[in-house]
Amino acid sequence: MKVNAITKAIAAASVAVASLAQAGSVSTDGADLILKTKGGLALATADKQYSVQLGGRIQYDYNHAEKNGVTDEDQFDTRRARLYVKGTIQDWSFKSQFNVDSGGAEDLYIRYNGFGKQATVTAGRQKMPFGLEELTSSKDISMLERSALTEAYAVGRADGLQLSGANGNFTYAVAAFDAGDKTPGRESIGATARATFAPVTTDDSVVHVGASYQDTEGGTSAYGLEAAAVFGALHGQVEFFEADNGTTGPDTDGYYVQVGYVITGEQRPYKGGKFKKIKPSGSNGAVEVVARYEDGEGDFGDIELGATDATAWGLGVNWYVNNAVRLGLNYTDGESEVSTDEGEEIRARLQIAF
Repeated sequence: MKVNAITKAIAAASVAVASLAQAGSVSTDGADLILKTKGGLALATADKQYSVQLGGRIQYDYNHAEKNGVTDEDQFDTRRARLYVKGTIQDWSFKSQFNVDSGGAEDLYIRYNGFGKQATVTAGRQKMPFGLEELTSSKDISMLERSALTEAYAVGRADGLQLSGANGNFTYAVAAFDAGDKTPGRESIGATARATFAPVTTDDSVVHVGASYQDTEGGTSAYGLEAAAVFGALHGQVEFFEADNGTTGPDTDGYYVQVGYVITGEQRPYKGGKFKKIKPSGSNGAVEVVARYEDGEGDFGDIELGATDATAWGLGVNWYVNNAVRLGLNYTDGESEVSTDEGEEIRARLQIAF
């Protein structure tokens, strides 16, 4: 009952705020207080010293998955339901994001911004810097789910301390995190780092390269290489991962390649070493088609193959109705490289995010 009540509250807040998303900004009776409703709901002082913002997302899915021709899943499901509050207090900022599915905090951190864009320090539960697709928000990725390789190699969220910054087209991040978050029962500290550079950033073109590294106690380490490009409505990305699993198992590797095209002509936004959501330029929204191929040792659970060495390909189409609402449809098919198992999935999604 408690989770259902929270879900209903988040849904109501999402619809209410999203309905305001097309408005501009209005001033209150106070001389220095501004209410912003473009893309969310935020209250800030005119001097930008203090602010608070409410946001969230709901991703409601239908998925049908089969393994060797036998249906394993056929269901409607709330894939993600999150509500967050974030804000600034002079040189400090914070974010608390609640995950309805787990009943806990997805993000919970405090950040110091007093050194400028060249160096920010973040303490708490946060995403660790590893990989392009992982650091692109789940509401902004072109396929509805991240690749099996990203799922297997990226650290994801963990409690830790991170130093990050940007200088022109260069970004960097280094972090120490609680590796016990990723490996229950193991008390150890892990380290991860990522650096990116965009040698080309024009109004209609982007070229991006990057590298990531992670290490945990016990001799387990991994690295990733990434490249991406945007040329008008066409965009693509590729990532390669390799892991040295020490005494816990054999070394593993894998890669994925993804290409997308926005039929209505919009460009996929890029900022700070990662992609952002496509914003429709017309009243009928934006339409995007995307294709992906992946090969290697990864987490192929979406197509019911589990953690294995496999290949998979997928096709998708997205309709960005406006800046808050997105509809998507994906088909993914794959087969194991170590057995005769085959799997496939159809996934459809209705998303509202603000």
